Amino acid sequence: MHVVIINGSPRVQKYSNTEKIIAAFAKGLSEKESTFETYAISNRKTWDIIRDAYIKNDEILIALPLYVECIPGLLLEFLETLPKKDERTRLSFILQSGFAEGCQLRCGEAFLEKLPEYLGVRYGGCLVKGDNFGIRILDEEKQAQATKPYQAMGKLFAEGEGFFREEAKKFTGPEYFPLPVRLMIGLIHKTLARKMLQKAAASWGCSVPLDEKVWETNYNGY
Repeated sequence: MHVVIINGSPRVQKYSNTEKIIAAFAKGLSEKESTFETYAISNRKTWDIIRDAYIKNDEILIALPLYVECIPGLLLEFLETLPKKDERTRLSFILQSGFAEGCQLRCGEAFLEKLPEYLGVRYGGCLVKGDNFGIRILDEEKQAQATKPYQAMGKLFAEGEGFFREEAKKFTGPEYFPLPVRLMIGLIHKTLARKMLQKAAASWGCSVPLDEKVWETNYNGY
């Protein structure tokens, strides 16, 4: 199997969580002796090259982050440039997000399920997984640990059945957290997670509080 993998994130590859996920997934493909080529839509100058690869190949995988319950606008813009193909081409997806519960990604998944029909191609399923927000700020060792499950999914995908196998469905994890877990996560976000985010922001050059308002209006009562 030869797979064209497209990173559908608008974030540059260096800072892309999706890019780290793709690297682990591709490693799994390689372990099953499948080949791949990767592209990223964040660089508009490469769109002609990506489109050409899409046209010439029959196994396409788009990996993308969830943006406001659906898919990034930049990816939509790129998809509008693609020509219609036939069902010899299979289009599959990896949908990832920072939200940990599977329910948060289902709206985006529903859209992706319909997308192949618009392009005239077959649907190969959608691998859904949350809790990926901090991958890019982890050190190398922890990044490898966080993305290793995607390596196993790459091996599964190379077996040819797309993401319809039970293993792929279970990969999402919990659809909803139980109430005690939700309360605990809320507490963590207000304390430990906040401190971690402040530390990360400071390392990126942020010199104001995270809740600083970017603008204030004063209409003097008008």
